[in-house]
Amino acid sequence: MSEAVIEKVDNDGVVRLTINRPQALNALNSQVLTALEKELTELESHPSLRAVLITGAGEKSFVAGADITEMREKTPEEARAFAGQALRTIKRLETLPVPVVALVNGFCLGGGCELALACDWAVASDNAIFGQPEVLLGVIPGFGGTQRLPRRVGPAMALDLCTTGRKIDATEALRIGLVNRVMPQAELEAYADELTKQLMGNGPMAVRGAKQAIHDGMDQDLGSALALETSLFALCFASDEQTEGMSAFVEKRKPSF
Repeated sequence: MSEAVIEKVDNDGVVRLTINRPQALNALNSQVLTALEKELTELESHPSLRAVLITGAGEKSFVAGADITEMREKTPEEARAFAGQALRTIKRLETLPVPVVALVNGFCLGGGCELALACDWAVASDNAIFGQPEVLLGVIPGFGGTQRLPRRVGPAMALDLCTTGRKIDATEALRIGLVNRVMPQAELEAYADELTKQLMGNGPMAVRGAKQAIHDGMDQDLGSALALETSLFALCFASDEQTEGMSAFVEKRKPSF
């Protein structure tokens, strides 16, 4: 039996997905996208999902891009179908109701950068390399890069990266807001463990509500977004979670969520 291209580890509702094609620098092909979409579809109905961490196997690459060997002979309609598959899969990742964090180790290029952009935030090892180098291949980003990148770093920087094809290191990625943190490669696993503990200590309904308020509010005018926040805030007070959290604070103990 061939080795799974997506490995899943569930730690009490904090699920880690690893793209497992290290021999191809974890490049995204149809097989990977199909397997990833299957896992994400199952996570949508996970009864106690708290967060999702996504990374690539090995230390050289998060995802080095889409698989050029598979793409090079595609017709325009086949390319449209391939991009559609990727966009559908990445959208499932983006719309999960819990925090989704990219742990970026090594190359994060093209489709890999687009995958990271669909996550709520990204943490990079100091050997990470980012870019949208598709123009060097005679195409443009096709998995959402021209749309999510300017929303993350601004249109001028997105145009810089998408039209020059230049690659940037983790330090510059942090400066422009593409990633949230940079740390030595050896510390990335410790960060993942600490983040898991931190998320497990928070009210799960409150975390989901905060994500919903931010994501949905960004597409609304400020007044409507504030009304959404108020509704979600009030909804928290109908839960046992709010009672436990505030009681624990008053009683000077850790809450049990």
